Amino acid sequence: MTNPQPVADHGPRPLDRRSPLPLWAQLFDDLRRRVAAGEFTEEFPAEHRLTGEYEVSRHTVREALRKLRADGLVIAERGRASRLDTRRIQQPLGSLYSLYRDLEGQGVEQRSEVLRLERTVDGTIARHLGLGPDAPLIVLERLRLADGEPLAHDTAYLPAEIAEPLLATDFGHTSLYGELSRRCGVQVTGGRERIQPFLPDIRQAWLLGLADREAAFAIERMGRAGARPVEWRETVVRGDRFAFVAEWADGTGAVALSPASPPASSPAAPTRPSA
Repeated sequence: MTNPQPVADHGPRPLDRRSPLPLWAQLFDDLRRRVAAGEFTEEFPAEHRLTGEYEVSRHTVREALRKLRADGLVIAERGRASRLDTRRIQQPLGSLYSLYRDLEGQGVEQRSEVLRLERTVDGTIARHLGLGPDAPLIVLERLRLADGEPLAHDTAYLPAEIAEPLLATDFGHTSLYGELSRRCGVQVTGGRERIQPFLPDIRQAWLLGLADREAAFAIERMGRAGARPVEWRETVVRGDRFAFVAEWADGTGAVALSPASPPASSPAAPTRPSA
């Protein structure tokens, strides 16, 4: 028996018709491999090309493409050729980050539509910030856009005693943390986040361009300057455009898992926009 020749990273690999794994699943795996190897950056192959390359039926190709679309790797639109989905934004966990800075760093054009920037009073939010229930707050509510498409609905609350100068800021194309540092002399140095699946309410779904009952991520963030809480933020992020990534290695601290509550739905969601 001759030894099999090594197969290049690029190009199709033969499917095993004796394998218990369905042909569409094998095709799906091989297309994922080719995407990871950097193929299809110019265009994604049409169905008829894939049927010829892999010697399979169009039904098999369509099943594999359906799974690629469900996993967010390929976009298929009526009247247009399939293409790789390069819109998904990856955000690392376990570190302080600025969505504005990270989008810009990934080559994504970022801008915001400011929906609200004003003084307010909210006893629940004030307690999160360690303040009395009547303490004045500054609220900044934004629709965050990435390459012109809705990405996140974001609402941040800060103590008015430190954030008053932000009321004069144009947040269309700048970061909250950058302006907080420049105008208020406050540097956010750490905090914590809670992330869970979420069903947006009608307004949030409309703002984000989501279909009815389409899930998203809900993020609650507490930002601190040293030991002092200076930010409470609530964000709803489109799940089809955003991915959270965690890295770990031997010797790193363990991650604590808290009991998961059921995914939030519109009736149970807070009346204020989540951020």
